Parts: sequence; C-alpha cells; structure tokens
Amino acid sequence: MEGILLETNTGTVVKTPAAIGFDKEVFKKNVLDNLKVLFRKTLDTASQQEIFQAVAFEVKDLIVDRWLATQKAFKEQDAKYVYYLSMEFLMGRALGNNLINLCCYEDVANVLEELGLDINVLEDQEPDAALGNGGLGRLAACFIESLSTLNYPVYGCGIRYKYGMFKQEIHDGYQVEVPDNWLENGNPFEIKRPEYTQTVKFGGYVRIEWDAQRQRNRFIHDGYQAVHAVPYDIPVVGYNNNVVNALRIWDAQPIQEFNLASFDKGDYLHAVEQENLAKNIVDVLYPNDNHYSGKELRLKQQYFFVSASVQQAIKKYKECHSDLHKLPEKVCFQLNDTHPTVTVPELMRILLDEEGMEWDEAWEITTKCCAYTNHTIMAEALEKWPVDLFMRLLPRIYQIVQEINRRFLIEVEERYPNQYNKIRSMAILYEGQVRMANMAIVAGFSVNGVARLHTEILKKRELRDFYEMMPEKFNNKTNGITQRRFLLHGNPLLASWVTEKIGTDAWITDLPLIRGLEAYADDPKAQQEFMEIKYQNKLRLAKYIKEHNHIDVDPHSIFDVQVKRLHEYKRQLLNILHVIYLYNQMKANPEMDFYPTTFIFGAKAAAGYRRAKETIKLINSVADVVDNDPDIRGRIKVVFIENYRVSNAEIIFAASDVSEQISTASKEASGTGNMKFMLNGAVTLGTMDGANVEIVEEVGEENAFIFGMSSEEVMAYEANGGYHPEGIYRNDPDIHRILDQLVDGTFSHGDREMFREIYNSFLAPSYGRADQYFILKDFRSYAEARERVNKAYQDKARWAKMAMLNTANSGKFTSDRTIEEYVRDIWHLKKIAVEL
Repeated sequence: MEGILLETNTGTVVKTPAAIGFDKEVFKKNVLDNLKVLFRKTLDTASQQEIFQAVAFEVKDLIVDRWLATQKAFKEQDAKYVYYLSMEFLMGRALGNNLINLCCYEDVANVLEELGLDINVLEDQEPDAALGNGGLGRLAACFIESLSTLNYPVYGCGIRYKYGMFKQEIHDGYQVEVPDNWLENGNPFEIKRPEYTQTVKFGGYVRIEWDAQRQRNRFIHDGYQAVHAVPYDIPVVGYNNNVVNALRIWDAQPIQEFNLASFDKGDYLHAVEQENLAKNIVDVLYPNDNHYSGKELRLKQQYFFVSASVQQAIKKYKECHSDLHKLPEKVCFQLNDTHPTVTVPELMRILLDEEGMEWDEAWEITTKCCAYTNHTIMAEALEKWPVDLFMRLLPRIYQIVQEINRRFLIEVEERYPNQYNKIRSMAILYEGQVRMANMAIVAGFSVNGVARLHTEILKKRELRDFYEMMPEKFNNKTNGITQRRFLLHGNPLLASWVTEKIGTDAWITDLPLIRGLEAYADDPKAQQEFMEIKYQNKLRLAKYIKEHNHIDVDPHSIFDVQVKRLHEYKRQLLNILHVIYLYNQMKANPEMDFYPTTFIFGAKAAAGYRRAKETIKLINSVADVVDNDPDIRGRIKVVFIENYRVSNAEIIFAASDVSEQISTASKEASGTGNMKFMLNGAVTLGTMDGANVEIVEEVGEENAFIFGMSSEEVMAYEANGGYHPEGIYRNDPDIHRILDQLVDGTFSHGDREMFREIYNSFLAPSYGRADQYFILKDFRSYAEARERVNKAYQDKARWAKMAMLNTANSGKFTSDRTIEEYVRDIWHLKKIAVEL
C-alpha cells in the first residue's frame, strides 16, 4: 500500500499506511472489551495497570497480523535466518516502541485521550523487561530492531529470566539488590510456544556402542538430568514495513514437575528436585560467580539456551530442506560475545550423534555457520571454565571440545613447529581451563570487533597469534543504536524539530540525513529553538529526580552525566574524585568563576563486585556532603539515579549537556551510550577510547572535549611498567588532599575505614597494580578538560552550535548501518518484502 503525501508547515511528509488503516473506534471498542474479558472491569473501575494490559493486548492484535504475514513471506521465499544468540537483550518497554514502529503512536494517544487517559502514564505502567543489564544486551536489542526495520529475517535467542539481574535500591548510600519481578503482572506481548519445547541434558556420562550398520562408534549420553526448554516469542516490530521478527526467550520447566511417590514417602526435597533444577536456571541473569556453584549455574544457563536454540534451528531447517550440508546457505549463528560459544560443540554434537555425520563433514558445516563478535579487550572477561566443571556438567560436549582442540593444535604445530608460545596462547584447553574465546575464533568463519580501535587492538595485541594465522576471519563492525527508540520515542520534541528543519522524516530509517541540521548550526534562531528543547527535557529529568531522589536540581545548570554499568575501567571513580576536587576549590574560594553544574550518575554494580559497590557508596556519600553544604549554595549538585535502565535512560540522554565517556584508553571496546548522548545533542567529554575515536572523527575535535593518555601510552605502561602513582600523590597537593579525605572521615561521618580499600587501591592495593586504571595519571588532564567544558557552556552560542553539530553528525552511529555491514560481510541475508 502506497503512503499518501501530505503538505504540512514542516514540509512534505509521508502519512504512513499503518496510520491510515488505523480505526480509532474499533481500537477504542476493543480496549474496553479487553478490560471486560481480561479483568471483568469497566474503564471506571480498572486500575492503570489493567488499562495498560488491555491496550497492550489490542496493540498485540495489530502486531500478530503482521507477524503471520512475515512468517508466510519468509517461508515462501525460503529465507536465510540469522540466529542472534545473546545472554542479554535489554529491550526496554515495548508499548511505546511498538506503536512508533506501527506508525500509530499519535492515533493511539488520541484514542486514549478521548477515554480520559494519558499514554505517558500507561507507558509507565510497563516494567522494563529484565532480560539484560548493560551495553551488550542493549546492542542486541538495537540489532534485532534494525534487522526487522531493514526487512531481514532474525531470531533473537536468549533466556526468559524471571528476575533479571536485580532491581537496584539505594539504602543509606549503599546498593541493595532486590528481585526485579518484571513478570508479576505477566507480559502481554509475549506468546508461549510449547509446541517448540526442546529437551536439554546435563551431567551423567557418555557410553560408547559399536554401530555395526555404519561401522563406527556411537556416543550415547546416559545418567543425565534433563529440563524442558519452552520458548516464549516476543514480537520485534520493524518500522512501517509490516515485518515482525521474534525474540525467542527460553523458559526452563521440569520434565516431571512433582514426584508424588517421593512426596508420599516423606521425601519432600526429592519430590520437587526436578522443579528446582529448572527454576534455578532461569531465575537470574549473571548469578554471582565468585563461588563454584555460581560458575556452574552460569555454564548451565549458557548451554541451556544455546542447546534449545540450535536444536530448534535444525528442526526448522529440516521442515523444508533435506540436505544438512547446505545448512550454511540458510542459517547463521551469530555469537554475541563468548557466552554462546557452546553453540560450536552443540552443533557438532547434533550433526555427529543425531544426524550420523563424520567429523570432517560436520566440522565443515559448523565452521560455515558460526560467527563470533568479540566485545571486550579485558582479558578477564574472555570466559574460561574449569575443565572439571565443564566435563562433569557437559560430558559429551567436553569430548567434542577435546577433539576440536586436538585437531587444531596439530594445525598450529604444523604451521609453527616448536613454537610452544603459540600453543600457550591459542589452545582451547590449557592449564585446566576451557577457553571459550579461543574456541569461538577457531570455529567461527568471522571474528569481529565493535569499534575500529577495538578491532585493531585485538589484531595487534589480545588476539595477535590468531590474526597472524587466520587474518581473513577478522573484521570490524562499529556498533550503532536505533534512532527510533533513542530519538523518536525518547526525545519527541527534538525528533519533531529535526523533521521540521530537514524537511522530511526519512531520517527515521536513514539517519545520515540528519546531517542536514549542519546548515542551521550558526543560525541564532535555530540555536535558541534547539536549546529550548534541551531545557524542556531538563525540566522533565529534574521532575523525575525530584520524584525519585527528593532533590531539587536547577535545569539551568550544566547537566554533566555518566550513566553506564559500574566497572573500574569506566572510571566513575575519576569523576567523583574530581567532584571532591571542585568542592575543595569552592570551599577555599567561594567566589570562584564556576557555572553551576549538576553531576548525574547512574549505574548498577554486579552483586559480587565489591570495589564497584564501594564506589556507589562513595558517590552517594560525597553527594550527601556537597548537596547539603550551605557554602556551596547549590552550585554543585551530585545525584545518583537509582535503578538505571532503558526507560529512564531515554529521559536522561534527552536532557544531558555533557556525556562522560572517560574509560581508560584501550579498555572500552566501543560503548553505545556515547552514541545515544551524541544523537540527543550532548557534547562528549572523553578519552580517545572505543567508539569515541570515531565520534570525534565525525563531529570534529573542536566539538568535543578530549583528555588523557592515548591507548598506546596506556598499553606501553602496562607492558613496560614505569607508572608510580605514589609519586603523583606526594607531589600534587590537591590529589594528596583528595585521597586523604577518603580516609579522614570527611565523607563518612568520621569513619576512617569506610573508604580505606579505595584509598589503598591507588597506593598499596591488596591485589593488582596500584591505580590500575591510571586515574591519578589522567586526573590533571581531566580537570583541565572539565574547566574547558565549564567555560564553553557560558558562551551560549558556541555551546548551542557544538550541541547541534553533535546531533547533526550522529548519522554514522545508527544500528541500521551496522546491520547492513553485518549482512554484506558476514550473514549474506536477503531483504524480504512483507505485504498485508
């Protein structure tokens, strides 16, 4: 169906087919009917949560027609699928995004208004789906949305976590983890698919039988425990193209829910043993692995969702195809980091043990189906499993890994005779560990990094031996974000303004068109309009902070923001130490030239990550002192936003002036928060790390604030030594004072030990190098950059131009571009048109 051209005061825009076909009266009637059928309620008696559910079910009805049409088209055209395997999918709320991609957000908002309802209030009734935590999961969410928008077939494959990682609460400045019961009221958009249930086996042993017919050994897995993997499909709606793909998340259910015989004998624990086995697998994302049982549960989770996904992919392929040797023509498994690497031996197991293939033909298929994305430069994050755990939990899988390793090491020895250092770095099995990244590289036909700098570091340092042996596998795919969530939904004021200024809304699916804003960068009227939108968004965030933190913040102040997962290399500690530095300066010189600034933090620390949790306590303790000191007169405010997640991130990005991207150079693979800030007109304050390098290339160094050591300088210190933070402590009186304040009770009500471990980490750590992430080394450069930020903001015209140019030059960083590169170089998918 063709779109209709409408002349408006913002230029010619396309009124989308979905919006034209939307029947307000039918929608209204169906919502009221849903209230009656689902809850036995009328609009007058229903709660906001019940009304949200009724609306969501009606939106789902609009989606399902397109979903059925999509599957029909994919089947008719015998489409190739990418199976995007990820431990995390940080989707955010679904209602608003689905309405936007169906092109009926305003229509539904109007219907609800006629019923006396506010769509924003209803959106707030929806919990964020607790299926992810950080950038890895948000990237996966952006990718599957872009795949749908670009008409490509995909299954996102993950786990249906019951409680996610955790819901963060702040009690007395400390992070407290509580269960994130996001499914308490059900998920109206998901569809349970019990017909696709798979069986996943753990433990037991492998026995060998002679197969006389095939004249070979058969490997039979016995004595195992098993669970059912039951899929739930969540629709992933493409923008204005009728395409709906599926995020398939697996729930674990017991094969025998309740053993009545054991119960009747009084053995109550054994009666529910199967149920508990299943329940534990899907309870939480990233269980604390500081102990053996936590490691076991993580590995069990990984194999659970991978085995179920691969089994189902093979069965789906065999429905329409008889020759498994052609599997790579129709299926690609993309491993999002090392977590799904058991895909490799699991696919081999199915081909060898269930399909009766010989090793070489199974390996040929597997190595053409699997591709690996590396997301980290941090060696400790490249997963390794103790051999005894791996062998006990996955006995047949371990045998296959042994054989993959044996054959690969023969290749290495033939290529590099007597170079044992090569075996040490490249072996899959080494020193009692199973090294998952090595297995993914050996078996994958593609290995990609996620920013140009990251990929170069992998090739030259972390994975140098692999790159030397198989350079053709390595490629870069710089990450991206979906503008449909992070501008169109998250910042509607700016989205409308962009459409007006560039004369089209085609940027919604072609973000580089946003460069048209450059023409207005020096226009005083446009600058004023842009900054007024920023101010309105700051008012919205200030309201949120008042409601949740009970703190008044000045929307006229600079909103300087660092929101991301809390890790030492991301250096939230550098940020808060500099706030202490400013506080000390202002106490000594109350009339100093300083534009009022609100420093906003948001971050979850992993439950077992002690240093990160201490940093959260320090941020809140500094906030407590600074925010309540009358001498400061509110010119510095520190706010820690509790339970950082996608839904509040959208509000935060839209309101931010300064984007803190201050990781130690060479440590951040890419970052995607940096791109979301940029799209929303925040100016980057950062190191030349990850995708910051490419952001600065696009916007120009004069429109960002860069500081700190380069990645080469950092890596040189790490390789050669020569960095002595105690010298900086001795010779720089400001830094000396800041560190001393950590242990003199200034920010801890007189408790000198509360932050002792943070203090020691700079000078005499109990483990690792002193000041491992070069905070003191970069401190002065950071302080100088922040001073430049403060001065620049006071020049309103200059700042408005910088902010506008950041938005205008964000076009490269759409996930649509990233996905087209994956399709071109790795997946080789075809676009499938879907007609209703």
